[in-house]
Amino acid sequence: MAAARVITSASSTVSGALLFRTPLKGKPQNLHLCFKNTRFLTQKRRLTCNAIYNPQLQTKEEGQLETLDYRVFFLDNSGKKISPWHDIPLHLGDGVFNFVVEIPKESSAKMEVATDEVYTPIKQDTKKGKLRYYPYNINWNYGLLPQTWEDPSLANAEVEGAFGDNDPVDVVEIGESQGKIGQVLKVKPLGALAMIDEGELDWKIVAISLDDPRAALVNDVDDVEKHFPGTLTAIRDWFRDYKIPDGKPANRFGLGNKAANKDYALKVITETNEAWAKLVKRSIPSGELSLV
Repeated sequence: MAAARVITSASSTVSGALLFRTPLKGKPQNLHLCFKNTRFLTQKRRLTCNAIYNPQLQTKEEGQLETLDYRVFFLDNSGKKISPWHDIPLHLGDGVFNFVVEIPKESSAKMEVATDEVYTPIKQDTKKGKLRYYPYNINWNYGLLPQTWEDPSLANAEVEGAFGDNDPVDVVEIGESQGKIGQVLKVKPLGALAMIDEGELDWKIVAISLDDPRAALVNDVDDVEKHFPGTLTAIRDWFRDYKIPDGKPANRFGLGNKAANKDYALKVITETNEAWAKLVKRSIPSGELSLV
């Protein structure tokens, strides 16, 4: 039987307004979150955002790391499996969002949420039956914004008419600490890169963990250049070139080949959260995507 290990960590807690698979409009309400009978329930409480109850999130590893069977499942505090894509809330209020780490910085195994599997666990991507690795380590924590989706039926007129890549929105977290597979971090967006991968739009939201010592210094894309000089160029070049060693062409970037500012990044997050809401309401065909 495959090995299973349950990991509980204080850094892997999530809080905020759980969206019941609907986009957040206006300011989030102060909510008390609880789990009961595998469904999320809410009770209004007069609490500040920082006082919102934090339900503990656990991750459970099944199989051995760097094998085809390896999966990281997410559990609520009753031990029930939940989806990191659909059930972890996106918004935390005050411009803060949950971010799920798929690939820790300074690693090369191409880990990703399995969007076509029940409960969408994290697994290592494959190609022709073989595990995929980047040709070199990624230098930042990389993962997804839950409750977002890049609609493959929607052409973005601002980015060369490119269609969404059918995945959650990616995040490049530039803090100094190395995350862990399945860790949930509170981040604030700083900018956005519009990567075009084989004709598909694949947003990269540049963000920083609130726990990073320099988080208070950076609030927009210009601050990144000031306090993390060269980082935006390094991110763009890394994602532009990583397929070249495999004989594929370089990826391209829209929006003038530059990172858009924080406001634009927030617009991307809002639009993709709304697209996700339509997906889980089945207003849009889901194809092979798991909505559980």
